[in-house]
Amino acid sequence: MTGTVDNTTSELDSVVADIVDYIVDFRIDSELAFETARYCLLDTIGCGLLALDYPQCTKLLGPIVPEASVSKGARVPGTAYELDPVQAAFNIGCMIRWLDFNDTWLAAEWGHPSDNLGGILAVADYLNRARGAALTVRDLLTAMIKAHEIQGVLALGNSFNRVGLDHVLLVRVATAAVVTGMLGGTRAQIANAVSNAWADGGALRVYRQAPNTGSRKSWAAGDATSRGVRLAFMAMANEMGYPSVLTTATWGFQDALFRSTPVTLAQPLDSYVIENILFKISFPAEFHAQTAVECAVQLHEKIRDRLHDVRCIRIRTHESAIRIISKTGPLHNPADRDHCLQYMVAVGLIFGQLTAAHYEDDTAADTRIDALRELMTVGEDEHYSRDYLDPLKRSIANALRIEFQDGSHTDWIAVEYPIGHRRRRSDGLPLLMKKFEAAVHDRFDAARTRITLDRCTDAPMLLATDVSEFVSLFAM
Repeated sequence: MTGTVDNTTSELDSVVADIVDYIVDFRIDSELAFETARYCLLDTIGCGLLALDYPQCTKLLGPIVPEASVSKGARVPGTAYELDPVQAAFNIGCMIRWLDFNDTWLAAEWGHPSDNLGGILAVADYLNRARGAALTVRDLLTAMIKAHEIQGVLALGNSFNRVGLDHVLLVRVATAAVVTGMLGGTRAQIANAVSNAWADGGALRVYRQAPNTGSRKSWAAGDATSRGVRLAFMAMANEMGYPSVLTTATWGFQDALFRSTPVTLAQPLDSYVIENILFKISFPAEFHAQTAVECAVQLHEKIRDRLHDVRCIRIRTHESAIRIISKTGPLHNPADRDHCLQYMVAVGLIFGQLTAAHYEDDTAADTRIDALRELMTVGEDEHYSRDYLDPLKRSIANALRIEFQDGSHTDWIAVEYPIGHRRRRSDGLPLLMKKFEAAVHDRFDAARTRITLDRCTDAPMLLATDVSEFVSLFAM
């Protein structure tokens, strides 16, 4: 039997009800949230443009059926594709996530809330072009702030990775909620979309962990945000929902997939997540390794001519880094390498930098990398692990020391907060904009780059810009 279920918040699981109330009722007033979201929007678009240099990414883009065409669809930045909003969401989400260079949120669960922009941007462009909506970039930022908040607050107290599920299930939930709201959904329709997002269960984390790490981790979020869009459109067609999707005994998400642990919201939904989001600025690397690579780059000058004299490389880190990215043994592909703490540290020590190209086979063939990996020991610093979870700190600390054959050693080099952390915003934001400028210039000629940068760096003008006009800045 099918049909709509008129879910009211009194019938819903409390987590779903709180998400619905947040979408419908909460007004974003924080100027810090909008300012940070503006930087996040530009950075996320830039990450997607950079990914277009990689054939393994671009082979997945475009319509599912090559002959298919869409009139007044959603555009995919950096390409000539015009697609239905579900497939456009996959394309944009795949690009955003491909290089592991977009924003990050670290808590009990990890994730990348800007992954939701795949669905949000596709639907906003579609609504303006096909349905005559007049959404502005400020509306886009409002949707981003709310998607960040839903995904990030769910991540604060719920560790899906500990039960083998991938964090992209939170992208699906957040996208479904926000996009249904963008489409004008009622409370019941938003609840139906969100409950169906939970009913999908979770993708296995198998593709993000050794020994099976692979390229699916680069398109999984695109898949999740596009699924969120599909569920939103189904909800708008009055497809029914499942009010106790989380709490139903045996068959609900908690009992079936979460070891009977309650799913909770650790704090009220506001704009906390976007205000404290972590930007990847210096290195396209899994975020738990950002400060470790920064340490390695600082040590590069001291050891680049003494690599053959190294006896041991000691790494002190936090528990989450050990669990997710500490790897020994063979690494089989770029996706495997950019989730290996030891590989990233070795590249930083040898080359004094780390770029996406360093994960490719040509660099990986350099025998010095595996030679240094063999000399590394990784241990937990309990102080680092505590500060990682401390809501007033949220540090992502790492420390390195190099020991030589003659018994000498470097000092410990420690970095607690990466350049993309809120505590280093004043240093990080100018570099973030340089990263965005380089990404635009990588894709477009000088004249087009100048036009795009002029619009994007004028904050009041940008926020008032029609979303489709904004997308046109990046369309081919």
